[in-house]
Amino acid sequence: PLGFNMEYPFALGDLRDSASVLYNYLDNAGTGKIPWDDLRYIFGEIMYGGHIVDDWDRKLCNAYLDFFLTENLLDEADLVPYADGEKNRPELHSPVPGGHERYLDHIECMPAETPALFGMHSNAEINYRTRQCQDLFSCLWVLQPRQSTEVVESSEAVSRLSGAEKQCVDILDEIGDVKLPVEDIAGAMADEDRGPYQFVLLQECEYMNILVGEMARSLGELQQGFRGELTMSEQMEQLMHSLCDEKIPPRWQKLAFPSRRPLASWLINLKERVEQVLDWSADPLTLPKVTEISRLFNPQSFLTAIKQV
Repeated sequence: PLGFNMEYPFALGDLRDSASVLYNYLDNAGTGKIPWDDLRYIFGEIMYGGHIVDDWDRKLCNAYLDFFLTENLLDEADLVPYADGEKNRPELHSPVPGGHERYLDHIECMPAETPALFGMHSNAEINYRTRQCQDLFSCLWVLQPRQSTEVVESSEAVSRLSGAEKQCVDILDEIGDVKLPVEDIAGAMADEDRGPYQFVLLQECEYMNILVGEMARSLGELQQGFRGELTMSEQMEQLMHSLCDEKIPPRWQKLAFPSRRPLASWLINLKERVEQVLDWSADPLTLPKVTEISRLFNPQSFLTAIKQV
């Protein structure tokens, strides 16, 4: 196995609440018997399981709980029975009953976490390590001096301010004239001719107009700030830094489609999406022979329209 199929918002709060529930159960257990079934259900279906939406991920979570939350956990259980060559290491067994310090010492002796310790393939941590590297280099990039220069195609060093000004002009040249005539498209279709696909088209046009309109507005304000006609606000500075760092500005990202592309690639993808919507809006009553749903703001709405037809 390679771990969870999705990324879930597990947090220290889940661990803290689970520990609190465990403490309450143990504190109130009058018979001295640990209610393992109750604990597995609370942890696997409520505390952590409440975040899980994929059936296979839930099976994975419950498989771990079924293995670890048993009576054997209190009797030097083998915590890594599936890791070859690791069975005889005492630190990979649950500690013998003892005081609090004994448990802390045992935890300190345990090896670093690896996929093998959880019965997984080594490729299970590729995504984690990739994200870790991206976060590291992103932090290093942010920590660079703001007055550093960049090399452009003409091999001339320009300031961040000049680079942002050039970006503004280039982007406005690309999207400045984009305005999808939603009212005209809707008016050209009779009510009885409108179907699920047409509603998807109108929705996509509205989303695109909102995004492009915000891009043009914010870039126009930034240009005015460069010319001294407006006072540079925090949002304008954030936009300028995003343009220089080749990142999608947060305000645009909030209104746009999900994407992890850098800014240049994102703008190319945006143009492709605009072209697809323009081609479709030329004949809104006819579904294009090829529709790339990955270029839609809401691909799920298109799939729902297919079911409704």
